[in-house]
Amino acid sequence: MKIVRFHYQDQIYVGKIEGDFITTLDERRPLPRALTLKKVVLFAPCVPSKVVAVGLNYHDHAEEMGHPVPEEPLLFLKPGSSVIGPNAPIFLPPQSARVDYEAELAVVIARVTTKISAEQAPEHILGYTCLNDVTARDLQAKDKQWTRAKGFDTFCPIGPWIETELQPDNLSIELLLNGDVKQKSSTSNLIFSVNTLVEFISHVMTLYPGDVIATGTTSGIGAMKAGDSVEVRIEGIGSLVNPVKAG
Repeated sequence: MKIVRFHYQDQIYVGKIEGDFITTLDERRPLPRALTLKKVVLFAPCVPSKVVAVGLNYHDHAEEMGHPVPEEPLLFLKPGSSVIGPNAPIFLPPQSARVDYEAELAVVIARVTTKISAEQAPEHILGYTCLNDVTARDLQAKDKQWTRAKGFDTFCPIGPWIETELQPDNLSIELLLNGDVKQKSSTSNLIFSVNTLVEFISHVMTLYPGDVIATGTTSGIGAMKAGDSVEVRIEGIGSLVNPVKAG
C-alpha cells in the first residue's frame, strides 16, 4: 500500500493510492469524489518529531569520504522543520557556498519503539520512502559537527509516499541531477541493515509514530545550484523530485 498526505480544497488528508486514484484512510472525512494525483498537492507523507540520520552507512561512501568503516552506526538528527514534500523547493542558504544532495532510503516508524531487538524491528516499521539528506558541505567541514549543515529549512525532502509492502535489503537507489545519474547503488551495500539500525537507535532514544530513520547515502555526492532539479529514485517506491532555488 502507498500512503500519502495531500492537500485538496483547503484541507489536508491522509490517503492511499489505488490504481490511478487516491482514497482517504479516514472514514470520518470522505473525499467528495475520486481523485487522481494531478488533482492534489502531495505533502511529505509523514510528520516526524525527528529525523534520525545515519552517516557513513554505505561501504562506497565511507571510501569516497576517506573514512574507515564505523564500528557502530554514526547518528545525527535533522529537525522536523527541515522536512518538505515532493516538488517543494530546496532553498540554498546564503551562509553556504556548497550544498550537496544525498539520496537515501528512509524508514518510517509505525508505533512507539524503545529498546527492541533487530528481530522485532519489522513489527515497528510502517514502511519506506525516499529522502534527500541535503547538506551544506562547507559548513559541515567548518563546524566539525553536523547540526547546522544538515538542519536548514527545506534540507530534508521526503516522499512521494510511504510504501508499506517492501523488502529493504536489496533495492536500487539513484540520484539524478537535471536528469543525469550522479549516484547509483543498492541497499545491499549498507554497512548496517535497516533492522540493525532500528534496534540500535531504539536503545538510544524512543521513536514515535511518523519518526523517520534516514539510512545513509552512497558514493557520488555532489553540489547543487539554483535552477537545478534533483531526483531520488528507489526501486519499489518511486521518485522524489525537488527544484533547487536561491535562499
